[in-house]
Amino acid sequence: MKPISQEAYERMQQEDWQWAKALIQCQIDDKRPGVRHLTNRPIINIKQMLESSAELYGEGIAFYTKFEKGPYTTITYRQVLDDVNGMGTALIAHGMKDKRIAVIGETTYMWGIGYLGTLCGTGIVVPLDKELPYEELKNLINEAECSAVIFDSKREDIFVKMMEGGDTGLELLIAQDRRKGVSEGPEGSKKEIPEILSQWELIAEGKARIAEGDRSFLNAQIDSRGMSIIIFTSGTTGLSKGIMLSHRNIAADLMVSPTLVDFLPSDIFFSVLPIHHTFECTCNFIMPLYKGGAIAHCEGLKHIVKNIQEVHPTFLLAVPAIFEALHKAIWRGIRTKGKEKTVRKAMKVCNAAKKVGVDLTNVFFKEIKETLGGSMRMMICGGAAINPEILEDLQSFGIMALQGYGLSEAAPMGALNPENKPKSNSCGIAFPGFDAKIYDPDEEGVGEICLKGENIMLGYYKDPEATAEVIKDGWFHTGDLGYIDQEGYIVITGRKKNVIITKNGKNVFPEELEYQLSFFDEIEESMVFQEAASGKDDTIIVAGIYPDWAMIREKLGDKADDDKQVEDYLWKLVDQVNGKNPVYKMIKKIHLRHTEFDKNTSRKIRRFVEDNKKAM
Repeated sequence: MKPISQEAYERMQQEDWQWAKALIQCQIDDKRPGVRHLTNRPIINIKQMLESSAELYGEGIAFYTKFEKGPYTTITYRQVLDDVNGMGTALIAHGMKDKRIAVIGETTYMWGIGYLGTLCGTGIVVPLDKELPYEELKNLINEAECSAVIFDSKREDIFVKMMEGGDTGLELLIAQDRRKGVSEGPEGSKKEIPEILSQWELIAEGKARIAEGDRSFLNAQIDSRGMSIIIFTSGTTGLSKGIMLSHRNIAADLMVSPTLVDFLPSDIFFSVLPIHHTFECTCNFIMPLYKGGAIAHCEGLKHIVKNIQEVHPTFLLAVPAIFEALHKAIWRGIRTKGKEKTVRKAMKVCNAAKKVGVDLTNVFFKEIKETLGGSMRMMICGGAAINPEILEDLQSFGIMALQGYGLSEAAPMGALNPENKPKSNSCGIAFPGFDAKIYDPDEEGVGEICLKGENIMLGYYKDPEATAEVIKDGWFHTGDLGYIDQEGYIVITGRKKNVIITKNGKNVFPEELEYQLSFFDEIEESMVFQEAASGKDDTIIVAGIYPDWAMIREKLGDKADDDKQVEDYLWKLVDQVNGKNPVYKMIKKIHLRHTEFDKNTSRKIRRFVEDNKKAM
């Protein structure tokens, strides 16, 4: 932000405190069932939040992380604040005040320090998707007008090439995981790269400057309402939009969500999703730092089981694909031991006991809990709809599993199920102080879901027309379709742009049929779409299906090598879905796939990629 007088800045902060306290009061006044009436700590921006957390939880563990192979290293809240202050002070000293700085790489401690060191007093942070190719990264660097990029070693060559090309505005390259200003050359030799700074050395430099009296970052003015973050979406259409977020957007989400789910200082959040996604960044990185919990970094998908056993997490936020994989692994283990009937009987006993306040899950399901580290108490699914049976099974095993709803435009929280009163078929209720409504509902109450609150984005970067299309009279039109039941729970039925409209005017939601297909273990992935019917004035509903080929081979044996036999088997499942639906919703054609659908980096299927509409 542009410097203003101290008097004007203090007045702005007083207004921010009034806003934060009013939002806390909304939580106290909210009498809906499931809302926990507690007084959360008011915060006005992420810098103040981090400083107050360091004061409250100073020697508590903020991170379990690995800089090298071996055991986890623990980092305290006080160390985090010191590293952030050092990073920000050095960035300012190197001319980065009020500039845009990109951060890219694996989910690591150094990524977090680069992000916070930029956000909390230096400039505008631009988290980038680590999976993007060179040309797209270069386009986004230019679009966001970035002056520096903080990256990990896997992406060093990309940004060296970009810097040498001279067709970006990059001034500084900063390596997250290099402790010295050198990199590996041919055959293990070292080569000097003076253009690349070491993030470790910058942190040390900044701490030295602070010791000498440099308070440029410590005293930096924070405009809580101005653009501080630019997030480029990875939509299923492949077109990226820059979402502008402020400190207030994030702070609002942090303050309201603990009214629906209890976050404890003793919690260990297991971080497995890409951190550039707003879901992971806000909910599994900044939220624990607000509530005094710890963040444990997963080394990668193939290390999930090992890392869970090392840190014994209590909290897991993930997308449906991870939930589905864990759920399948649990039931596969149960069936291998021939204990399915016994386990299902035990689930009924435990569910009955819970109704009278008795928890027997540690008696019956201790072994299952041990596969998740033995301490897991809360799992929240976001990013897409999930089969409610998965959540209900986990709840029966003694782990509270909830579904939430959000978008990057909402920083990202739109709704969440209260842990005291969850509905597994719903994505939850609007947060206290926020609001949700259905725009232009049909005769069944289904319409576009709209959200309102201080968490809604400032707009799309450099695109006022697109902003005006989605934000109307303060309401953000999400593009998702659904309804709100009598208790205020939101149920999503589909995506507005995905709706199939038949020739007789009926609406078919592909997501609804995909959801019904997901109940079958034999179906790994599906995508429903329409094809024109040859010689008929109508459309055909088609289901592209990627089966669980291991399970198909178990069921069919040698016949699994015959696509016709596999399709016949799948038709028996599809016919069960068709039998529950009216004629206009019936699936009339199957495309069998031997390869997964093409997905974006959020693991969502790209609906408008032609290869996804083919049998492969």
